[in-house]
Amino acid sequence: MAPSKDIGIADLPNQRHKIETKKGANFTVMVVGESGLGKTTFINTLFTTTIVEHKDHRRRFQKQLEKTTDIQITKADLQEKMFQMRLNIVDTPGFGDYVDNRDASLPIVDFIDSQYESYLRQEQQPTREGKVDMRVHACLYFIRPTGHGLKSLDVEVMKQLGSRCNLIPVIGKADTLCAADLLAFKKTIRSQIQEHEIQVYDVSARTSPKEEGDSDSEDEDEARTPEDATPSLTRIMPFSIVGSDRDVRTSDGRVVKGREYPWGVVEVENEEHCDFILLRDLLIRTHMLDLITSTEEVHYDSYRSKHLAGTLPTTKASQLTSKFKEEEETLRRRFTEQVKLEENRFRQWESRLISERDRLNKDLETEHSYVKALEADLEAYSKQYRK
Repeated sequence: MAPSKDIGIADLPNQRHKIETKKGANFTVMVVGESGLGKTTFINTLFTTTIVEHKDHRRRFQKQLEKTTDIQITKADLQEKMFQMRLNIVDTPGFGDYVDNRDASLPIVDFIDSQYESYLRQEQQPTREGKVDMRVHACLYFIRPTGHGLKSLDVEVMKQLGSRCNLIPVIGKADTLCAADLLAFKKTIRSQIQEHEIQVYDVSARTSPKEEGDSDSEDEDEARTPEDATPSLTRIMPFSIVGSDRDVRTSDGRVVKGREYPWGVVEVENEEHCDFILLRDLLIRTHMLDLITSTEEVHYDSYRSKHLAGTLPTTKASQLTSKFKEEEETLRRRFTEQVKLEENRFRQWESRLISERDRLNKDLETEHSYVKALEADLEAYSKQYRK
């Protein structure tokens, strides 16, 4: 048997595959958008299980008076073919639900930056085992299907999110628009994204084209690669989504996930009806590793470099924090002054009480002496009368 000329370098990917399979992966998805756009339904449909519980629509505006955006984190462990993934879903209830939404994005931006800072601090520790990684790998921004374009709030928030994480714009409840209006709406959004220089996740930016000379017969027989689907994915952004976790029956007898209307059935997993399959493949099947890698090598590395160089821009959240600190310090000084005034007033009142007590004690002693004198006089008169 002739010795092989290979020395085993080509087995390195197999070794890496075993290591990654044993280690598993963290994947954090953030969903941002107004209430009622199907974010919870989309997440549950995406992973074919109930990960996020549906909220009671009757209590949706229960915290209306607080006028704040909450951050809710749902964690789940998913396993498929011996590979385990630790999934984190970050929801943002309350976003865009108020009349004044100027500061609606501050908790979201602060959460993303705080996760970068937390991971950076863990890397600087002497022991780096057991690091908690909650960095946002994909941010799905749900756009309301108005048919007119992005609102000023959408533009402002998307610009802030796009510079910090992989932003993927999504049109929620796309079945409320007809096909022609949906195409026109997508075109308008793409032009607005380009006009306002909003950074969205570029599917084709980090995918390397095929090298010349790699067109062997074996490669031609392989399945379609993610790079082959990249141009089409770039052209269809933003993704139009229809979410449903219910089974319905079509006119030809098939049972599918979809929504049933008097005029027919909208199928979730039908590319002619919506882009759910394309977005699912992008997030899970074809570009999950790229989303994780780009978060590490692009967004986190940018934050790390600016943090170590001391050139992090002052965000509105930090400005508000410093403003709140100044107001807190002013209130503390005012409270201290008020306490001192009250203490002085109390001391004066106490001194007046002591003086009044002394005066009353002296008057009491005088009256007591007068009573004693009367008793003595009375006793003297009594003796004289007996004689």
